[in-house]
Parts: sequence; structure tokens; C-alpha cells
Amino acid sequence: MKNRTRANRTKDQDTAGGGSLVGERYEVEVGPVAHGGHCIARHEGRVLFVRHALPGERVIAQVTEGGEDSRFLRADAVEVLHASDDRVAAPCPFSGPGRCGGCDWQHVAPGAQRRLKVAVVTEQLARLAGLTPEEAGWDGTVEPAPGDKVAKGQVPAWRTRVQYAVDAEGRAGLRRHRSHEVEPIDRCLIAAPGVSELGVESRDWTGVAAVEAIAATGSSDRQVIVTPAPGGRLPIVELDRPVSVLRVDEQGGVHRVHGRGFVRERAIDRTWRVGSGGFWQVHPQAADILVGAVLDGLKPRKGETALDLYCGVGLFAGALRERLGDRGAVLAVESDKRAVEDARHNLADLDRVRIELGKVEHVLPRTGITEADLVVLDPPRAGAGKPTVRHLASLTPRRIAYVACDPAALARDLSYFAAEGYHPVSLRAFDLFPMTHHVECVAILEPVREGSA
Repeated sequence: MKNRTRANRTKDQDTAGGGSLVGERYEVEVGPVAHGGHCIARHEGRVLFVRHALPGERVIAQVTEGGEDSRFLRADAVEVLHASDDRVAAPCPFSGPGRCGGCDWQHVAPGAQRRLKVAVVTEQLARLAGLTPEEAGWDGTVEPAPGDKVAKGQVPAWRTRVQYAVDAEGRAGLRRHRSHEVEPIDRCLIAAPGVSELGVESRDWTGVAAVEAIAATGSSDRQVIVTPAPGGRLPIVELDRPVSVLRVDEQGGVHRVHGRGFVRERAIDRTWRVGSGGFWQVHPQAADILVGAVLDGLKPRKGETALDLYCGVGLFAGALRERLGDRGAVLAVESDKRAVEDARHNLADLDRVRIELGKVEHVLPRTGITEADLVVLDPPRAGAGKPTVRHLASLTPRRIAYVACDPAALARDLSYFAAEGYHPVSLRAFDLFPMTHHVECVAILEPVREGSA
């Protein structure tokens, strides 16, 4: 039996049955990495999901969530008894147990972070899709973005959109892991220079609940989106650089206060309007990298028809339309009204592009489309789901490009595609979120040929 040390417990935590184990400390051997930014350990047969640890380490794990009746516990490694060779001193002073929850792997050497992501993608493919890397067409690597390959102890400054929370004293910071509590900070190391130079962290935000700072890629546009606290008033916003200001109302609507209501992003040699804090990839190179992977995988042909599902402001639709020639056509679908307005603006110079507003699962059936040559889908974190996968397969596309921000959702949907006769012929994984557990994947699927599977 592994050694056990006890932390102070409250009277309520000592009650029999379902008493809380929060604060308990266990000495454990750390096992493999798991999806979500933690590693797996066991104590007396119970699973612990341990943050701030690494596979192969021996640590003291302090329980942060869970009780005597819980199937598993969540914990932080508060003391490292035997360290992994991949461990480094966290460059960020706000990282660590009980501190900022924004980065999962500040304590891990950059190359080792990518190896952890390889392990997670491999495990999710095997468990949820029944695929080996070879069967998925994957070389088993996670590719860093150019310029992000840094030495131990260094942090790439990549995040062009940072959502700050504000504490009761008006200080900007970031949420602690799985908590509403705010960790005040004076600088976020992964924030892109265009965000850091605004000086959000040095301002008094009394009366404000949250501030999102955006630094566009390829233009000088800077924007902050301010959410007043309940009953609070919008303060005068004066930052270190010229900036547009938007306000979020009590119903979640976003309104322009001064400056532009949008930022101009630059990718694939086009300018993209993104309004009201709408979705755009947060890594400055992500849009170009992902478009490149999609086009390389689909190999569009002149005159083909394509679908761009969950199209956002039209990035993939625009890239596809320019490859399909005079007789090609693209149908794009997006559920966010403002994003559809931006997409129509962004692609106004391209003919034979149709953009529909609505949820993919509702819009596709009513379009009357019975076939398509190519499909791009970039669904939210939950994935596309079985009904959408079934409908897409019925259109008998030649190739499908699936852009995934969550390897579990990707693997589940790959299993649904397999049931409909589609299998991956290539998969690429990209480290577009350094210092975190997140990884972006692009899978290319084709129909299974008779006798090939």
C-alpha cells in the first residue's frame, strides 16, 4: 500500500459515507497522461487525475475535488519526490497548484509537451475509434508552428485573444483551474505582443466582470470587449495603445462603444472581417496552417462542388472557392448571425458562394443538396455527431476534411464515419496551443473502396 499523509480536515469532511476528501494528501506513482491536462495515478485502487505532474514521477498529490463515494478524484501535485527528466521550472510565476488554470504544461519542456499530446491523440484514436496511428494515416507527430519551437524555460507568445476575469478589487487576471476564483496577474507569458502591449493587467477594472483583449494578425487592429459586473457601469477605457471598445449587455449582446466593431485579420492573402469578438483562430499562424493542411488533403479539382460546415467568417469557403475554377461552387453553413454577415462581406468578391444561416443539422436537409464532391467541417468542441455524419456520408463526397480542436470528439466522429463507409487516409496534428493540453487535428477521409477494408 502506498504511503499516505493527512492534511487538516474539517468536521464535514470527516463524516462517514460521502465525506469530502478535499485536502487529503497521497504519495503516488504517476502513470500515463490523460486527455484534459492531467496524468493518471492510483491510490488504494481509486483513480486520481493529477495536474502539475508528469508520467513516471513520484509526487504528493493533494485532492482538489472528490469524496469517499467518488469514482475518481482530482488532485494537484504539490510536492515532487522524484522528478521526470522532462520537468522544468515553470517560467510563469502564476503557474502551479491552486494558481492560474490557463496553462497545463508550464512545468514541461516544449518537446515533451508535444510528446504528451501525441500520447493523448494516440489513446483517443484507439479507445474511441479503434484506430492505430498507422490506420489513421498519421505519422505520430505533433507539428509545432514555425517559430514556436523554443528551448527549455522559454515560452512562445502566441495567444492573440485573451479573456481576463476581474476580481472584487478590480484587478484583471485569469481563472484558476475549474474555479470561478481569479488569479490576478501582471503579465500573461503566452499572450501575443499585440495583447501584452495594451496593458490590460495594469488597469483598475472596478465594476467590470471580464475583459477580452484581441490583437489582430496582419493589421494594427486592437479591440477590448468589456463585460460590466451586474449593476456596474462601463468605465472609461484608456489603454497603452489605440483600441476599439465593445460592451456586452446583460443578455449577452455585444455593442460598439467606440472604434470599429470588428478587427481585420489577415490569412491566405486575404483580409477577413471578424466582428463582435467572433471566432477566429487564436494562434497567429493557425489559419494559414489549417487551410494549407485542408487543401493539401482535399486536392480540389476545377468544377467541383464543396461544403464548408461550421464556416465561421468564411475562411475555408474562400480558400476552396479560389481553387475550384469558374464552374466550381461552395455552400457554407454557420449558426452565428454576425459570423454569417462577416462571411458574406468577406466573400462578396467571389461568385458561386452561398452562405446559409442556421445549425448544420437543420440547414443541410432543407437545402435539397443530394451530392457534393468535397466537405470541410470544423465543428465546435463537442464534434459533429452521428446524424450529421450520416447525412454527409449520404452525399457521397470524394473527400472530407475534418478540422478538430478536440481529439476525443474527432475520434468519436471517425467511428461514426467508419459505420457509414468512410475512413481516414491521412491525419495531421498541430501544436497551435503551446503550454496547454489542447491540440488541433486535420483528418482527411475517403470512402472505403470495395475489398480495401
